[in-house]
Amino acid sequence: MARRTQDTEWRPKTTEKLLIIHADDLGMSHSKNRATIKALEVGAISSASIMVPCSWLLEAVEWAKKHPNADLGLHLTLTSEWGVYRWRPVAPADKVKGLIDPKGYMWSSVEQVVRNATPQEVETEIRAQIEMALNLGLKPTHLDSHMGTLYSDARFFEVFLKVAVEYKITPMVFSPTSEILLMSSARGINYREVYKRIQQLGIPTIDYLNPQYELGDTFEQHRRRLHEYVRTLKPGVNELIVHLGEDDPEGNAITPGWRYRVNELKILMEPEFKALLKQSGVRPFTYRELAQMNG
Repeated sequence: MARRTQDTEWRPKTTEKLLIIHADDLGMSHSKNRATIKALEVGAISSASIMVPCSWLLEAVEWAKKHPNADLGLHLTLTSEWGVYRWRPVAPADKVKGLIDPKGYMWSSVEQVVRNATPQEVETEIRAQIEMALNLGLKPTHLDSHMGTLYSDARFFEVFLKVAVEYKITPMVFSPTSEILLMSSARGINYREVYKRIQQLGIPTIDYLNPQYELGDTFEQHRRRLHEYVRTLKPGVNELIVHLGEDDPEGNAITPGWRYRVNELKILMEPEFKALLKQSGVRPFTYRELAQMNG
């Protein structure tokens, strides 16, 4: 999504303020599905991604089939982080032993995946997730990574790019901002070189990423932070990652951070938030539209 001018300089290709409001974790639970689908149906978010290994996948798939224009990707999943609700790999267990903890589930943390899994096992599993989604009739607009696992190691990131290009599905990759360069360097990724290949492949990129994930926020703090984020958006393709949920026994039992997800849904659904987007000159954007832009 950015035009290369010098090794250390890039410029967003557009002067518009474009914003993908992206909900992670669709398919994780019924509570998550209900909240995300509600937000999609009223236009409070513009995009979401589905976790293939999770128990409520089929509910998300059925909704997607009835709404073929919805901007839905795959939240490629290599970790299972919740204490009492866990999931296993899609690929046969004997093919991905390094992705499985002693209890038979995916590892709880990114660090455990990096220590135990091989790039071949990672590739086997993400291919299995994509194939399962395609076989169920999904037509994903993009690929991203649960808990950022595929961005956490140079070997895994190479696998991610390779598979995305092979399947011709837009991966979530970034323009070389100072933040991205610093984060990538800490993980052993020479992002300047990677970015050259991304451009050569014609893959469009997200210019500015802000996950906006602060579990300690009160409702008003959360609301002020999201509003300030919108007011200060820069021209280019921006992505705001959100996590949505409903106040119900299932969602509350899965994650201790359930209130954050409930509050986030409420804030995005408020008429004031929609009005602020318009007042700030922000245009909601999708990965389907991003795919039409040259890298």
